Amino acid sequence: MAVLNGLVLLSYVSQLRSEGLGSEEALVRGALTRLRPVLMTALVASLGFLPMALATGTGAEVQKPLATVVIGGLISSTLLTLVVLPALYSLFHGQAQSAASPTIGAGSVATH
Repeated sequence: MAVLNGLVLLSYVSQLRSEGLGSEEALVRGALTRLRPVLMTALVASLGFLPMALATGTGAEVQKPLATVVIGGLISSTLLTLVVLPALYSLFHGQAQSAASPTIGAGSVATH
């Protein structure tokens, strides 16, 4: 689920960049636009595991830890998708752009 949320976000950022937006603007607009779908998928899955996390009946000693870990993983992956993934994209995409476009005049002698 975390991978799919990241894919949804980055594919939309790529689409915005292909439409001509700059890297930073595409990241901000993409994160804001995809905030709702990413939060909804994580919230629905977390709410589905809530009865398991609150169970007290037979078998609850196995279900509770599993549900707690899954809910915690969904919450942390959602935060990572919305905060860390755009930051990493900006960091690595900026390095890739600077490596792809050499500076003009670096190492060459200008003639008049």
